[in-house]
Amino acid sequence: MGVVRRKPDWGRPPWKIDFRPSSRGLPTEVDYAIVGAGFTGLAAAAWLRHVAPGKSVAVFEARRIGAGSSGYTGGIALGETAAGDLPGLGDVLAGLPEILRALRVDCEFETGGVYELTHRPNRKDAGARSSPIQWADGGELRVAEEVPGGSVNPGKLVSGLGRAAERLGAMVFEHAGVEKMEYGEPVELMVRGSVVRAEQALVATNAMSLELSGLAERAEPKFTLAVATRPLTAGQLEALGLGRRRPFYTVDLPYLWGRVLARNIVIFGSGLVHLGNWRELEEISIRKGVARELVGRLKERVRRLHPALRDVEFSYTWGGPMLIGEGWRPVLVRHPRTRNVLVLGAYSGHGVALSVYLGRWAAEVMARGRKLPRWNERREPIVWKV
Repeated sequence: MGVVRRKPDWGRPPWKIDFRPSSRGLPTEVDYAIVGAGFTGLAAAAWLRHVAPGKSVAVFEARRIGAGSSGYTGGIALGETAAGDLPGLGDVLAGLPEILRALRVDCEFETGGVYELTHRPNRKDAGARSSPIQWADGGELRVAEEVPGGSVNPGKLVSGLGRAAERLGAMVFEHAGVEKMEYGEPVELMVRGSVVRAEQALVATNAMSLELSGLAERAEPKFTLAVATRPLTAGQLEALGLGRRRPFYTVDLPYLWGRVLARNIVIFGSGLVHLGNWRELEEISIRKGVARELVGRLKERVRRLHPALRDVEFSYTWGGPMLIGEGWRPVLVRHPRTRNVLVLGAYSGHGVALSVYLGRWAAEVMARGRKLPRWNERREPIVWKV
């Protein structure tokens, strides 16, 4: 069971991760081992040390922190899962700032609402209200609802969680992929040719290493694309209906999402590269093949949305992995081979706030015996909606 090791050609998003963990030797034994140093793994590591400061925690990342979904997301923070609200989920948008405050993480978290857009403006949910957004996108694209949500700076969130984990005493290792796991008591992880024993472990690799997580049969990895414009004028933003700087996403097809960044840069995202196996993520390049074609279509689509975008130029192009679970529900379960390993992931594109929120939940399962959520108990086939 391998891990992705070399850096794939996914492009460059408009933020950076500026935290690098301290260099140290691998431990031979820890209380808690975490596989994957994205939002989920770093949040869980920091929270474990926050609630159980006497326990040792080690995070193992195959490349660099944030090298997977977390570093290549769009940064839209939503309060529900892709399947909507789930029994026992709680208030994600209230929980996220609680975690950020407790861990002293500044990631430019902003709330104020998110626009849900529809291509069918005559639907009852769109009503007869005036819409700040009126775009041409295979029909008239308008605001149907404004829902709770906001945005973060993904680079600052990854960096802040990494700093918090290390400041609280967790050990974070980059270029330390887990090549193999033995599911005994203790759990044994093979890292850099050495064995690390852990009383409990969390696999937080999302779309990567699906054999390691045991999710190969119950979730589907995909690759999605995004572009960012060069800075727009305040007048252009107003003409586009983005003067309030609300993030947006469509609730019908063709799918489109986006948000306004600092300096009036606007992100637009859409498109899926379908994969036969998660390992194909290593071979994807946004400069060739299907990914390049989808990027070209996305840029042309953006230029057709509104006269204010007709001649727009783009400053960033990138893509990133996502994992879609059964019924579009996130997965927080015990590994099928042992109760000593938790698996967390499959956010189906709604992982920015949810991954940190559920990372805390996973930490409390490990350290405090908190109960697991029940929404994964009934399994359903994936029905593709995008």
